[in-house]
Amino acid sequence: MRYRRLGNSGCAVSELCLGTMTFGTETDEAGSHEQLDVFLEAGGTLVDTANVYSGGVSEEIIGRWLSKRPTDVTDRVVLATKGRFALGSGPNSSGLSARHLTRALDDSLDRLGVDSVDLYQVHASDEHTPMEETLRTLDGFVQAGKIRYYGLSNFTGWQLTKLVHTARALGLRPPVTLQPQYSLIVREIEWEIVPAALDAGMGLLPWSPLGGGWLSGKYTRDQRPTGDTRLGDDPNRGMEAYDRRGTERTWRIIEAVEQVAEARGVSMAEVALSWVTNRPAVTSTILGARTTEQLRANLRSVDVELTPEEVSALDTASDLGATDYPYGEMGVQQRSRDLAG
Repeated sequence: MRYRRLGNSGCAVSELCLGTMTFGTETDEAGSHEQLDVFLEAGGTLVDTANVYSGGVSEEIIGRWLSKRPTDVTDRVVLATKGRFALGSGPNSSGLSARHLTRALDDSLDRLGVDSVDLYQVHASDEHTPMEETLRTLDGFVQAGKIRYYGLSNFTGWQLTKLVHTARALGLRPPVTLQPQYSLIVREIEWEIVPAALDAGMGLLPWSPLGGGWLSGKYTRDQRPTGDTRLGDDPNRGMEAYDRRGTERTWRIIEAVEQVAEARGVSMAEVALSWVTNRPAVTSTILGARTTEQLRANLRSVDVELTPEEVSALDTASDLGATDYPYGEMGVQQRSRDLAG
């Protein structure tokens, strides 16, 4: 396991992060604690959760694990959680207002059984709350010692840039990370969001790096999902839905990943995870697993170093095929400049 700076901060974290969205729903408490143990034993440090994961149960499970392990183990954990979405009802039960975020963070700290978290992330933007209010609230959390850093999740490029420059104009701390969806299947963030993060000195924490399981090779073109898989339980599940994501481009990507994996003698998941972990601006890739066996398999991706030729093959297969403007060849030419004249 290698370590990288948490964005533009002095805090070091493991290049792989343990995502805990499955804790309390797809993974019971014993299995969740086992995953935490295995992750720390493998050199992992960054553990990511959110107040809405399993309705707060994920945080509670992590809190009980923290209370049962010795400090020489728990001191290595860089703990991250999120707030924004609702656990209750009412007009102030969600959003990025000072009122809601303060209550959400306090509730998260109670469930986790800690006085502070290392990274607090706003789970999405909020069109109804002035950005200045959110920024002053997050800066206040740092001053109060409740959090050490803050980050964003699911922000667009313009939102990220506006927030960073607003923070600077107000003399407030800027965010250190952005947590976006990113994989060989979902590369649209490379058009605006990745450049914005690089410009701001922020680190990316990609979620769903296996495209909801698609890049592990568990789904095939000629058979709809069945059995004990996410899409086996519900083929129409969100962005990962079989009919929505099962495009010709997706099958082309899967074939390219499979070819690299077979030539290497490793799993498709290891190849796909290695690709995203080593993309520009990426700090730590979030691993989500139902079982400890899946987690162990995904952790092996740290030993896979793709060659330039392999990366090129994967890039070509997953190319988004942008039209001429603004992200295609013609648009890029308009923004380029030859210094030689």
